[in-house]
Amino acid sequence: MNERMFCFQCQETCRNTGCTLTGMCGKKAETAKLMDELIRQLKLIAISKTPDKESGRFIARSLFMTITNANFDNETLKKQLEQATELTGDTANAEFPAGVMACKDENIRSLRELLTYGLKGIAAYAEHAAVLGKEDESVYKFFFKALKAAATEENADTLTALVMEAGAIAVRTMALLDRANTENFGDPEITIVKTGVGNRPGILVSGHDLRDIKELLEQSKDAGIDIYTHSEMLPAHYYPALKKYPHLYGNYGNSWHLQNHEFASFNGPILMTSNCITPVPDSYRSRIFTTGPAGYPGVPHIADRQAGKAKDFSAIIELAKTCQAPEKLEDGTITGGFAHTQVFALAGKIVEAVKSGAIKRFIVMAGCDGRHKERSYYAEVAENLPPDTLILTAGCAKYRYNKLVKDDIAGIPRVLDAGQCNDCYSLALIALKLKEVFGVKDINELPISFDIAWYEQKAVAVLLALLHLGFKNIRLGPTLPAFLSPDVAAILAKTFDIKGITDPQTDINAMMSGK
Repeated sequence: MNERMFCFQCQETCRNTGCTLTGMCGKKAETAKLMDELIRQLKLIAISKTPDKESGRFIARSLFMTITNANFDNETLKKQLEQATELTGDTANAEFPAGVMACKDENIRSLRELLTYGLKGIAAYAEHAAVLGKEDESVYKFFFKALKAAATEENADTLTALVMEAGAIAVRTMALLDRANTENFGDPEITIVKTGVGNRPGILVSGHDLRDIKELLEQSKDAGIDIYTHSEMLPAHYYPALKKYPHLYGNYGNSWHLQNHEFASFNGPILMTSNCITPVPDSYRSRIFTTGPAGYPGVPHIADRQAGKAKDFSAIIELAKTCQAPEKLEDGTITGGFAHTQVFALAGKIVEAVKSGAIKRFIVMAGCDGRHKERSYYAEVAENLPPDTLILTAGCAKYRYNKLVKDDIAGIPRVLDAGQCNDCYSLALIALKLKEVFGVKDINELPISFDIAWYEQKAVAVLLALLHLGFKNIRLGPTLPAFLSPDVAAILAKTFDIKGITDPQTDINAMMSGK
């Protein structure tokens, strides 16, 4: 296998151009090549097969595995490839190039990749919903349609239309997952979450899969251990069906990119339930597990659940019993649970605050966190926003400021955390509700500004969803995606007024004036 690779799907891609020797995420060239081949096979499935539910679910799971920081395990990817070639059958070895750079036209390549990365984000949300028993075959059918176009379509207008359709499908899929979460775990509630530690051994759960943490909580309830959340699993504390477990102790640590330090000090086992795993050092290699689409070479993987049964978390529970309690990183609280149902209950109070002038503007600062030092911008913006602004957030971007901004407006916290990255859907619903309440015709007439951080492909799906819903004037940072050609970036800027970030105070001034 050729040692070189090319990948530019995430915000941290090398020099904002592309990773060619190894991924900035830690992905090796061989792994990248396997993912390229898996995507090639998925495109061949889309070309050669009639859409069906089973193949659609397989495509969703496969796309999810290729998201940044999800799966680094070549053996797992090879097994997925074997299943893909069984589905493609006679076309598996068709003359069809793999890899991003196989398309030579810069603009067509850009549109194809924008579509593909949007699909990856949609697939992650579709897979989470399917795990909870909610599937939409129209979403699966779109995978076939879009993957076929990403393989063969040469017309820029057709690809642009499909990118916008992907935004509509992203909205549908996030709504499906929202329904799956609330039907299984109840509507999120305003909750104060501890960030300190107890004196019992613990298990730290990261990633996004709420069914995994529910089953782990149930299996460990009499084990004499505590369960802690990490990064995107923090919102588990907001759901009634999960917060009822007294041994769901609190949240440990911060965003995904700090896990090398924070996992080492946790002392107990760690469970990675989806993407956001980083290269695993020796300091905790003996006590980290993966499950679902996540994988890492040499790390034990907890098998998928069998029909009608829960996953078996006994190995990680037994290991936890032998470990010391976590070392304290901090000792405070985080308040969250401001999903759409909870904010709708506060609507009257919010409207009154807007009418009285107590709230001048809503700033949506949702999305992803990451390693780049430029991301300090988001903390500086949050700290320096005028005290008459509310910050609406979701995703791990909130860790830049959810412990910095502690004041409130008329009893309403200034940082309203809706939950995981998929809960950006809640933020969109809140904006649509405000449009209804204030009776404006265009949603962009509301006193709302978007200052979004992105890192990986679920953020791409969320961005396309916002564009489909009609939102404009979105700031995107810390850099614009490398996969956008200059021409495609110019079209997005002209059509939707998407722009990069500048310096904190300049952007604050612009947002407060509605620009």
